[in-house]
Amino acid sequence: MTKIGVLALQGAFIEHIAILRRLGVEAVEVRLPEDLEGLDGLIIPGGESTTIGKLADTYALTGPLRDFAARKPVWGTCAGMIFMAKDIGREQPLLGVMDIVVERNAFGRQVDSFITPIEVNGFNGSGPFPAVFIRGPRLVEAHGDAEVIARLADGTPVAAREGHWLVTSFHPELTEDARFHELFVRLVEERD
Repeated sequence: MTKIGVLALQGAFIEHIAILRRLGVEAVEVRLPEDLEGLDGLIIPGGESTTIGKLADTYALTGPLRDFAARKPVWGTCAGMIFMAKDIGREQPLLGVMDIVVERNAFGRQVDSFITPIEVNGFNGSGPFPAVFIRGPRLVEAHGDAEVIARLADGTPVAAREGHWLVTSFHPELTEDARFHELFVRLVEERD
């Protein structure tokens, strides 16, 4: 059985775990380096990216997370996307594994949250995805092998893939639509 961890330091990890379990995937919370053992993939959820980075440093997780990401699929949603980026235009603890430039809180404050339909490359005409934006980051640039897979109607990139890494500016775990989780599970199973 596929086993996917969800970084459970802070943020929306419970919602990711619920969707993965609904898909028949063994899902576990990750808080310490030893929790990464035996995992096939990892989700870094939304939350507050500075807090996630500081807690990862505090619990000696940053190095093990980088080692894990070098070998296995990782998906960052919202704050997780910031944490995975190589460049966010400021100093804070990051994994820095994905060749993307990200702008934090680009879609406004909490009161500016919104849901909008987006088309996603790879969902094969199955209709738009209901993207939930809560203080979401903006994907400014994708370099090297990083490829934009979804944009807002105005052309703003909001999701990308680079090899076995996936990032989304929004929160797929806050919808009933499991297509992004299904996509990530396929990435994980293809790597095995």
